[in-house]
Amino acid sequence: MAAERRLLVVTESLGIGGTEAHLVRILVPLTLRGWRIAIYCLDSRGIHADDVEAAGIKVVSSGRSQRGNRGSRSLGGVARNVSHLFRFMRQWRPHIAHFYLPGPYIIGAPLAIAAGTPVKIMSRRSLARYQERRPVLAWLERRLHKAMDVVVGNSRAVLSELAAEGVSTSKIRLIYNGIDPSMRFPERRGARRDLGISDAALVGVVVANLIPYKGHADLINGLASVADRLPPGWRVLCVGRSDGLRPMLETLVASHGLGQNIEFLGERSDIPRLLAAADFGMLSSWEEGFSNSILESMVAKLPMIVTEVGGNPEAVLHEETGLVVPPRDPAALGSAVVRLSRDPDFRCRLGAAAHARVCSEFSLDRCVRAHGRLYEELLAERGRAAWARD
Repeated sequence: MAAERRLLVVTESLGIGGTEAHLVRILVPLTLRGWRIAIYCLDSRGIHADDVEAAGIKVVSSGRSQRGNRGSRSLGGVARNVSHLFRFMRQWRPHIAHFYLPGPYIIGAPLAIAAGTPVKIMSRRSLARYQERRPVLAWLERRLHKAMDVVVGNSRAVLSELAAEGVSTSKIRLIYNGIDPSMRFPERRGARRDLGISDAALVGVVVANLIPYKGHADLINGLASVADRLPPGWRVLCVGRSDGLRPMLETLVASHGLGQNIEFLGERSDIPRLLAAADFGMLSSWEEGFSNSILESMVAKLPMIVTEVGGNPEAVLHEETGLVVPPRDPAALGSAVVRLSRDPDFRCRLGAAAHARVCSEFSLDRCVRAHGRLYEELLAERGRAAWARD
């Protein structure tokens, strides 16, 4: 095998989000395994770009788009990205191009085909409900699947959808998200002191961007339905970027008289501190691929309350590592919170089992090794074409 193996990842950004966190976690260790890596961002570089560049990864964008105005989504922005990305592919000559998220896939995959990139991979990291609103996008994705060497899903639920879209089972691979089980958290009492939370308060945490399908309204309504059954001073901390939904959610909270109980913190860089301060975690999604925030909470030994969608029940085993409830069911969410609030020993047992499950099934090392094996396997199959590029 040639000394240098070049991997190009095409994505939206290296900002805040599950895909972004996944890329930062797996790509830096891969550089230590001999991979030369470049990340092309169709949108802004994102807050993690400097960190991954410090680890030796090249981060490239067209330099024209800024988060907030979504310049890359305009016709002019798309044209700039197409031209700039194609030139970069021709100059850098990657052996593998790996596409994350629908936009980068639709834009980047045809360019990789035209540039003669030997190995092409797409990762689907969510359920494909977005295709229902965009039939042309669905059609394009199905056409592109045929040109991919492998299509990766991060849960069995995602794999089932890919098979239904016509992807050959021989091309489909399951690679779960991974997280470092040894990651450290602040001491609980100190974390609560820093956040102004009393030691006795029952605290839940939700780490999810404020997007309709994350189900925050269900969560608020569910908590409102059981507020009189929860201990005094209970808190739920909601962490995540607002895509315009926060004012409506805050109005809903106020209408239930829960302004002292449910707090929206926006984007935060101190997630470990928030998890250390919590007694349980929640994710009330209507759809999901496989959530990094669930794994982060499980590493922190938090029992999770999650909806039975996508990969959630693959990560959280009902009554073993957390509680799994139906989606779009506020009453079920509220009842699950009440159950955990009344049994601290049960919370501790679930949390300990959650941490053990991450260590055995969802470790970062396991995820990194799975990606490395996949890349090496595909390069071995396409070896002559790949090394001819050098």
